[in-house]
Amino acid sequence: MNAALLSSKKMDYCTPQDFFDRLNEEFHFTLDAAATDKSAKCPAYYTPETDGLKSPWNLAGGGAVFCNPPYGREVGKWVRKAYEEAQRGATVVLLIPARTDTTYFHDYIYGRAEIRFVRGRLRFTDEEGKAYTAAPFPSMVVIYNGNKEVQE
Repeated sequence: MNAALLSSKKMDYCTPQDFFDRLNEEFHFTLDAAATDKSAKCPAYYTPETDGLKSPWNLAGGGAVFCNPPYGREVGKWVRKAYEEAQRGATVVLLIPARTDTTYFHDYIYGRAEIRFVRGRLRFTDEEGKAYTAAPFPSMVVIYNGNKEVQE
C-alpha cells in the first residue's frame, strides 16, 4: 500500500481527467478548491499557498466548486469547509475516501449531502497525467447542492 495516498504529505495525487470530465459535464465547475498550478482542473483554483481552507469558495459568477482535498488527517477540515460554503449557497462536489466511520462523515455528510459511492478503486494520476496503481481505499463523491435540503 502506498502510505502517501493516506496522508496529505504528497500533493500530486490528482483526479483522473476522465472522471473529472464526467462530473464537470454535470456540474460545470468554475473553482478547484484544492489544487496546484499543475493539477488545477478549473481556471480559478486555490493552491496550498493561497489556502482553500481560508478562502471563500462562492466566487463572483457562481458556478460549482470541485474539491479533491489532500487526504489524511486534514480531510475533515475540508469536508467541514465544503459544508459551510454550501450553507452560504455554493454547490460543492468533493472527491474523498469513503470513510463512513469518521466523525466528519456523520457531522457534515450523512443526511446533509448527496453521496455517490464510486464503483471500484480510482487510479489517481500524477501532475503529468500518469496513472498510479489503484487506490488502496474506496472513494465517494459528496455533493452539496447549495443550501437546498437533501431528500431522503
